[in-house]
Amino acid sequence: MAVKPISEYSEGSIRVLKGLEPVKQRPGMYTRTDNPLHVIQEVLDNAADEALAGHGKKIKVLLHTDGSVSIEDDGRGIPFGLHPEENAPVIELVFTRLHAGGKFDKGKGGAYSFSGGLHGVGVSVTNALAKRLEATTYREGMVARLVFENGDVAEALQARKAGEGDRKSGTTVRVWPDGKYFEALALPMGQLTHLLRSKAVLMPGVTVSLINEKAGETQTWIYKGGLRDYLMQTLGGEPVIPLFEGEGFADAQHDSFAEGEGASWCVAFTEDGQPVRESYVNLIPTSAGGTHESGLRDGLFTAVKSFIELHSLLPKGVKLLPEDVFARASYVLSAKVLDPQFQGQIKERLNSRDAVRLVSSFVRPTLELWLNQHVEYGKKLAELAIKAAQTRQKAGQKVEKRKGSGVAVLPGKLTDCESRDLAHNEVFLVEGDSAGGSAKMGRDKESQAILPLRGKVLNTWEVERDRLFANTEIHDIAVAIGVDPHGPNDSPDLSGLRYGKVCILSDADVDGSHIQVLLLTLFFRHFPKLIETGHVFVARPPLFRVDAPARGKKPASKAYALDDGELTAILDKLRKEGVREGAWSISRFKGLGEMNAEQLWDTTLNPDTRRLLPVQLGSMDFAQTEGLITKLMGKGEAAARRELMELHGDSVEIDI
Repeated sequence: MAVKPISEYSEGSIRVLKGLEPVKQRPGMYTRTDNPLHVIQEVLDNAADEALAGHGKKIKVLLHTDGSVSIEDDGRGIPFGLHPEENAPVIELVFTRLHAGGKFDKGKGGAYSFSGGLHGVGVSVTNALAKRLEATTYREGMVARLVFENGDVAEALQARKAGEGDRKSGTTVRVWPDGKYFEALALPMGQLTHLLRSKAVLMPGVTVSLINEKAGETQTWIYKGGLRDYLMQTLGGEPVIPLFEGEGFADAQHDSFAEGEGASWCVAFTEDGQPVRESYVNLIPTSAGGTHESGLRDGLFTAVKSFIELHSLLPKGVKLLPEDVFARASYVLSAKVLDPQFQGQIKERLNSRDAVRLVSSFVRPTLELWLNQHVEYGKKLAELAIKAAQTRQKAGQKVEKRKGSGVAVLPGKLTDCESRDLAHNEVFLVEGDSAGGSAKMGRDKESQAILPLRGKVLNTWEVERDRLFANTEIHDIAVAIGVDPHGPNDSPDLSGLRYGKVCILSDADVDGSHIQVLLLTLFFRHFPKLIETGHVFVARPPLFRVDAPARGKKPASKAYALDDGELTAILDKLRKEGVREGAWSISRFKGLGEMNAEQLWDTTLNPDTRRLLPVQLGSMDFAQTEGLITKLMGKGEAAARRELMELHGDSVEIDI
């Protein structure tokens, strides 16, 4: 008897979702499903886009007693004639096709220069998730009406001549959201009123109304003062500095941005209370912020920092970061971007890279000018930022002390870096104090720490773990790294690890190689998890420097060679370039201490030009590697070591 397969995967297994099916299957990919506010907002945004384009002065939202919501505007009205390619009424395509809309063609010739609509899925998602949707459009002396149920056309398009009671132009959309797609059908009134109020703020002169039929209430917003009025009404406390407001938009001659792109903003600084922070792109609220907010932050920080530097206001030991200037800032930011790129369909965050430069390029010069015209206020703002920086630094020190309480304090020889980001920071274990001095001067202070080691480190292969800390150098290495010694089968706590890269930096000669081996022995025996997780590296400083004279159009140059092989290759290249034999000079570095800070940075510390080898076990497993190191480093292994030297002695290069 043939056994029937449980499941079959064939050509017929592939299903193609058509029309609005993808939205109904996975509504959470297209909208928020906690309540229908976002699908209503899609219709509202279309009405706002008409006003933004200068074609409307009124937006009205009606909450009906039957749970439906109507949005009315006096814009141009959605076209209802046949689409030239699709052979269907345009208004039908707008509500039934994903990626159909009037906002893809930007710039001259397009229906919208600036709009929040981008993906073309907006109101088609509203229709897909509604039990019923009625769309009425008024344009060119006609009224056209179309009705959908569950996303499909229920009443075909009907057009008639406009009567006396009809509007001249505009659109009305009435929606009955379908409860099966949402956790709750009730609209959050606080969020809705905030959304409508903000639309009025961002479009001075446009009247926005909310009519609640059930409660018998009507609210109307119209702002003449724009962002300033709105921020002052929303702020909890009185600003300590007068509001900084401004706007900047690119003209037709702008090098980098399209005509009309730019931003308007209003910023207030308060000493207490919760900051108010709201941002918009083409009137769309971006509750998760994005690149336009980064531009405001960058512009404010750069302007305040340059003011502080100009007036020498920064106390010694205080490092100013953007978050310090931003700590007490409240703002409303409204950006206009020609082709905004949002993260996801609900447009909570702007991702357009150019928006950082766009907003910053208008904010920074405006604020710099304002600060230099109002020096006293500038000093007050500087005081706020410096106070925030000092509080942040003190908090950081407290964490460090708490972490280190009951444990040895960081070694005094360690020159630490400023970063605490494991992805970027690194510590160099440097042979000798003189090389340590050059490394301290040549390093990147932000991400590179230096720990100089005096002389040769103890051979720890046969040292018991509880006796390790008797040796000062090994104690300092362990404390600086922030990880306790452990065995290969232990599960050490790596949360205290202070550097993403632990780099061994020794001379390129035999003594340097010996120190390298002693340190590798320490890490393999007592910190194996650091090797296993890829945190240990070996830096490779050069052994030779070649100074070549100017040749033709090429100026005099210097090159560094790791070993004899590389030296030969450099000299061969110089000969090919026509440099006379012996016209170059070759210097051999006896040790790192002979290099100045600049040379050490160029050859060994600079991430762009250095050679840093990751330490890995390679083809051998842990036991094989352990056996080999025992032969090399074990005290009672003289016979095995002699045998190893006799076997491989011919392949060793002796540096005398």
